[in-house]
Amino acid sequence: MENLYIGTCSWKYPSWEGLVYSSREPDNYLAEYARRYRSVEVDQWFWSLGRSGAALPRKETVAEYDSSTPGDFRFTVKCPDALTLTHHRGRKGETLESNTRFLDEGFFMHFLESLATLVPKVGLFIFQFEYLNKEKMASRAVFVDRLGQFLERLPADIPYAVEIRNPRWMDAAWFDMLRDHGTAPVLLQGYWMDDIARTMDVNLDRLGDTLCIRLHGEDREGMEERTGADWSRIVRPKDEELQRISQSLKRTFGKGKTVYVNINNHYEGSAPRTIERITLLLQ
Repeated sequence: MENLYIGTCSWKYPSWEGLVYSSREPDNYLAEYARRYRSVEVDQWFWSLGRSGAALPRKETVAEYDSSTPGDFRFTVKCPDALTLTHHRGRKGETLESNTRFLDEGFFMHFLESLATLVPKVGLFIFQFEYLNKEKMASRAVFVDRLGQFLERLPADIPYAVEIRNPRWMDAAWFDMLRDHGTAPVLLQGYWMDDIARTMDVNLDRLGDTLCIRLHGEDREGMEERTGADWSRIVRPKDEELQRISQSLKRTFGKGKTVYVNINNHYEGSAPRTIERITLLLQ
């Protein structure tokens, strides 16, 4: 399926020896990964916001990722949280401190410039927002207005996607707004979000040309305890869920849409094993 890009969330896991890598410590994890998969999600530049500033990617790292992957490989890059956090992170009970870089197109352009050599291989720049309560965002209408203005100010030839963690906001109007801005929706399975198979089916004609789904799971700490950082086997199979998602994906492909499927180890216990399972279901 040429319009399907299926990969994992991050890639440097020694326990994928035999599944993805030739050893537990290959010379170049990403180069070996790219011989097996067509895409990967990068989240290392997401954790950017600090009290005194916001970090940008190092040029050496960007060059390394570019040289390690073929021209048709695609990265889905989570943009810095300096752009998507309304307030600085703080301890419970502390007064919220506003983040002055929230939806700042100038900072995004600096981020884009730092990735210049890699940009042709970026399938989606993902803006991931946390759950927004009324203390952080007055209303959905305010958020949608600010987000829409931000997207309009960005370069039109770059592929964007948006993930939110407020499930009640993801209705027809939400998907219409993203489509009108040429922006892909990100559907997350886990974190108390609605079932993505149902969301895809209900909104199929509103999803635009590109879609990203992230199979993340709902119990990160529990999965880490069960696996002991051995991410080579399925420990919590989601057979029925994967069946539903696969059927919805087939209907999505039938509409000619491009879909990025990003799978986390925490979903079933092993992202490569989940890829094997969903690939068989799609066939």
